[in-house]
Amino acid sequence: MSSEPSATGTSPRTPRPGTQKSSGAVTKKGDRAAKDKAASVLPPVGEEESKNPEEYQCTGVLETDFAELCARSGYTDFPKVVTRPRPQQSFVPSASMSEKPVQDDQRLSASCSQNSLESKYVFFRPTIQVELEQEDSKTVKEIYIRGWKIEERILGIFSKCLPPLSQLQAINLWKVGLTEKTLTAFIALLPLCSPTLRKVSLEGNPIPEQSFNKLMGLDSTIVHLSLRNNNINDHGAQLLGQALSTLHSSNRTLVSLNLAFNHIGDEGAGYIADGLRLNRSLLWLSLAHNHIQDKGALKLAEVLRPFELTHREVVERRRLLLVKGTQERSRSEVVKKEEKLGPGQSPTQGTPKKEDAPKAGKGKVTIPEQKISKGKATKTGAKEKRSILLESEQLVVEATEMVNPLLEPVEHRDGKVFLPGNKVLLHLNLLRNQITEVGLEGFLTAVQYQVQVSKSKTSPKAPLGLLWLSLAKNCFDPQCPTHIMIQELMLPRDPVKAKVREEEATAT
Repeated sequence: MSSEPSATGTSPRTPRPGTQKSSGAVTKKGDRAAKDKAASVLPPVGEEESKNPEEYQCTGVLETDFAELCARSGYTDFPKVVTRPRPQQSFVPSASMSEKPVQDDQRLSASCSQNSLESKYVFFRPTIQVELEQEDSKTVKEIYIRGWKIEERILGIFSKCLPPLSQLQAINLWKVGLTEKTLTAFIALLPLCSPTLRKVSLEGNPIPEQSFNKLMGLDSTIVHLSLRNNNINDHGAQLLGQALSTLHSSNRTLVSLNLAFNHIGDEGAGYIADGLRLNRSLLWLSLAHNHIQDKGALKLAEVLRPFELTHREVVERRRLLLVKGTQERSRSEVVKKEEKLGPGQSPTQGTPKKEDAPKAGKGKVTIPEQKISKGKATKTGAKEKRSILLESEQLVVEATEMVNPLLEPVEHRDGKVFLPGNKVLLHLNLLRNQITEVGLEGFLTAVQYQVQVSKSKTSPKAPLGLLWLSLAKNCFDPQCPTHIMIQELMLPRDPVKAKVREEEATAT
């Protein structure tokens, strides 16, 4: 029995379907529907603002700008900007550390277990990992995006929030589902970014059109490009080879190109070799883990030693020589007029116009002497591989007016014209291909030539030639005489091994 009074006479009545009781007033069904309709027409608070992401002024803080632009673009769930985790450094515990109490070890173990459990769930959420400058914890240096598809709308947001990053140096996209359309949008974004952006890595993004060569256009400022694991075949290699150089143009900014883990065969290797004939900026090339056999290996080895010019290249060389002679005569006329006018006077008449000299823009002829590097060539033996590559970038920076390779000194033999081989390439990786001893013979001849030239060079600014060549894990016995000879010739040229020998000598 309940102690509360019963309310048998006051049972509530169910209102009629046409009315609703609210705050003592009765509303008809039609009026309520009209109000609901009117309410659905009115935009919710903030919706009008979300339609205007272009009005947002970026602050240069990627985490804030990206979140705000995503919200204004209508995204309710979007990737978070997080700091890229750094690998733990291994160290040897000291005696004092080994005496640490067991309780502390147990607490540390429990904390690590909890963190690892949480990280398992966080790991699968899309993120934008960033590497920050040590001096400024908000300045983004590198961006890593991995394992989630980048849509065109996201690239539009990046076009707003990435240009204000004044110290951005690298963008790494791994398995982000790029298409021909999104790749084109990404390439259009790059010129908007800071001039400090030098490295682009697109890996695990196979595109049927194989149009990665667009990243190496003549107006490109990319210095390091990695295209690993993109299913690049011989057709894609042909496009990349043409981007390296053709008869009338050449990429002059790209220093390193990584094409490992692709499907490049002999034909594709031949196209890459054709691109190396007249390219004098690429220092580092990896074709590891491809399908290159002896035919492709011989084509690559051919451009590392004097090779015969084709008929078209001979014709272009003669044209460039004529233009070069015209330029030199114009300079000599200017010098004579300056001598007649005497000191303190400027020749205002007879001076050739600026557009007269580079009428040979197609051949890009400038100074007849090749500019390679300002020093540091004699100290490369004591540098690490990474530092060599970074220092060698000055080759490209200072070679904006590099002489056309067709104007290099040539050798005439049996009515044929031979151009000195490409001695600018420092690093070549052909690990895990299908090269036999037949292909090795070609590289042995090339290495012997480069060693001989390097011994007889008189200028410290001359190109160094190959310093590192990897041919391991191919279809030949590592102890075969040809491979051993190549290793013996390359050993003194390898700067890393030279440093190890120097340290050992110092220690003893």
